[in-house]
Amino acid sequence: MLRDNIIKRWGLVLPFVLVLVCCSLAVNSQKNSDSILQQARLTDVIQYALERQPLVEQSLMDEAITQLQVRSKLSEWYPQINFDYVYQHIFSVQTSIIGGSPVRLGVNNTAALQFSATQNIFDRDVLLANKTKETVILQSRQQTENTKIDLVVSVSKAFYDILATEQQIKVGKENTVRLERSFQDAKARYDAGIVDKTDYKRATIALNNSRALRKTNDEALKAKTEYLRSLMNYPEGGLLNISYDIAALENEIALDTLQTIDYRLRIEYRLLETQKALQEANVKYNKWSYIPSVSANGAYNFNYLNNEFGKLYDKYFPNSYAGLTLSFPIFQGGKRKHDLQQAEWQVKRSDLALVAVKNAINAEYSAALATYKAALANYLALRENVLLAREVYDVIQLQYRSGVKTYLEVVTAETDLRTAEINYYNALYQILSSKIDVQKSLGQIKF
Repeated sequence: MLRDNIIKRWGLVLPFVLVLVCCSLAVNSQKNSDSILQQARLTDVIQYALERQPLVEQSLMDEAITQLQVRSKLSEWYPQINFDYVYQHIFSVQTSIIGGSPVRLGVNNTAALQFSATQNIFDRDVLLANKTKETVILQSRQQTENTKIDLVVSVSKAFYDILATEQQIKVGKENTVRLERSFQDAKARYDAGIVDKTDYKRATIALNNSRALRKTNDEALKAKTEYLRSLMNYPEGGLLNISYDIAALENEIALDTLQTIDYRLRIEYRLLETQKALQEANVKYNKWSYIPSVSANGAYNFNYLNNEFGKLYDKYFPNSYAGLTLSFPIFQGGKRKHDLQQAEWQVKRSDLALVAVKNAINAEYSAALATYKAALANYLALRENVLLAREVYDVIQLQYRSGVKTYLEVVTAETDLRTAEINYYNALYQILSSKIDVQKSLGQIKF
């Protein structure tokens, strides 16, 4: 009977257990799939990095901390209510002579319960927090924006670097296939006694070099992919398949080289402006040191007095008060004057910092634009070189098989083709990378 009851109960519970297990597995599977990019295009990679990069998350946390700090400081505008409890046992009560007779001034046991309240009416610290709260929060947001811009630039360049390396590997594979075919041709000719072993050895050397270069690029690709994964905070062991369209990338090369600089688009310039605003507020803060601090305060006390501890709380003697406190330092050795002058000099220094950052932006833009123009000219020339080198190689390869050209000329043509193709993809990476630098210098990086 007992066994039947146990089986019956398990029969009722087991389906629910299985459902919970299946749901848990489904949720974990969904989390894992959400953390893996099915298609790693540049926009997807950037968005993934912005959502998961620890530096960005730290900046967002700093924003939250700053907002809480501002709220904490502004809370001093509200009434500050406190409660204090004090108990004292006096072993020897003070005695004084009054009218020629000794009189005890007090009792052995005293206790007091005090409720007090203070309200700031004018306090320069709290006033500064109120005046600068929006500026301080803006500064923390600009710091986050600066972190995101740097991340977008780094991720984009790393992505293009992987693209260029993958294209080099592709060129290496095609080159290896051509060299293997040439190797077979040279070996067949050597075996047939048509040529000596020189062509055969040259083909072997070229093939070995191609395979070694391909291995080098394979290892370089692993390192560059790992670097991109670190920027993205990508899960360890998660597959990252870079997806791109060469034709689409080539269409992104174009850039308006006649644009003018708007300094306020640069986050560095806006950060300095925000810093200057805070320093100007600091000047006002130091001027307020010549104004008295004013606060209202009051308290209500329950005083308990008795020589016997057991009867201490039988009766209390209340007292209360309300008042206004005005505090003004008369002389501080010139401290207020020196602090004010220091704050004014900091504002002037901020003006010079703005001039310096303008000069730096101008120089950065000029350098980035010059690099872009040079990369564009190089790219256009190399793109034409690829077409010419492929045409030359095809013709010489046919002439070699016909016995018109030597194998050395085939190797030279093949080397020219491989070099032209590798240089072309390097040029594509360089121009896309230099375009990012131009956009960054103009403050046009969007995310």
